[in-house]
Amino acid sequence: MATGEQLKSLVKSHIEGDEERFFTLAMQVAAYEARQGHGKLAQDIRALIDSARIAAARSPESKKSTPIVHPRGELAGLFAASYPKLRLSDMVLNSRVKSRLSRVLREQRARDKLRSYGLQPRRKLLLIGPPGSGKTMTAEVLAGELHAPLFVIRLDSLITKFMGETAAKLRLVFDAMLSARGVYLFDEFDSIGAQRALPNDVGEIRRVLNSCLQFIEHEESDSLILAATNHPEVLDQALFRRFDDVIQYDIPDKEQVLRTLQAKLASFKTLDIVWEKVAEAALGRSYAEIARACEEAAKEMVLNDRQSISTESLLDALSERRSFTHDSLTASQET
Repeated sequence: MATGEQLKSLVKSHIEGDEERFFTLAMQVAAYEARQGHGKLAQDIRALIDSARIAAARSPESKKSTPIVHPRGELAGLFAASYPKLRLSDMVLNSRVKSRLSRVLREQRARDKLRSYGLQPRRKLLLIGPPGSGKTMTAEVLAGELHAPLFVIRLDSLITKFMGETAAKLRLVFDAMLSARGVYLFDEFDSIGAQRALPNDVGEIRRVLNSCLQFIEHEESDSLILAATNHPEVLDQALFRRFDDVIQYDIPDKEQVLRTLQAKLASFKTLDIVWEKVAEAALGRSYAEIARACEEAAKEMVLNDRQSISTESLLDALSERRSFTHDSLTASQET
């Protein structure tokens, strides 16, 4: 059975009303019993804890939510937490992506109504697209629209720093989803979701992927889970069916380029800009690259005491971003 110290700590955490500490200690007791060969008892304890977490997360009090803005203890190195203020209207999107995100928000806002009919709202999303296409910003927008905290999982800490304990750390992340409703983003998800048959696969990563598959499938919190990747081709096929929706992002077309340029420069004078010429030059660039070029052109205007942003300064900034991207890509290929 559990050690005397474990039992004392359990009782103390219950008396102090520290529910999260109580659950953590209970999981340690389950692990201890499993090591002693009491597999059935360990399984029963885990099942009780999972049921209690789900009930707590769905109780009326939990919906008042006091999110963990600054995660503590073991979670501190695994999360970056924030409260984004972005809205869907802040993003320039094609109609397909905007419609998919609007549907997620509508279902989330009516999640109690849906559940009263035995239906579940979409909340597990796989975001696919090139760098700078809006995947991370989507997580910020969903958090902002739902007035929820955004928790970005630091996969470098999850995998590199805790090699050999990654599955246990991953469980902590999914346990946190029950404790604090929010938007949880796994960026560069391919680092843990890669195919199990890849030539460079190692046993530890395979175990992590298996654990991740199980956690995503059985997770039942009120939180949103977002996984973003630039490399969908390396994801294990078993992952795709664990998500409620897969959203594909692309680089902007000419109309979206123009809308992005005008939105980013809305607070500056732009009377002399030949928009058509600049939009042509920006084609093939990501949203992030276009936004950065606009910022550089604006700084150039301010530092040179000009009254407005010129077409030339925007073209120069776009050209510089293109050169920077090309040089970085060449360097990475040579390394």
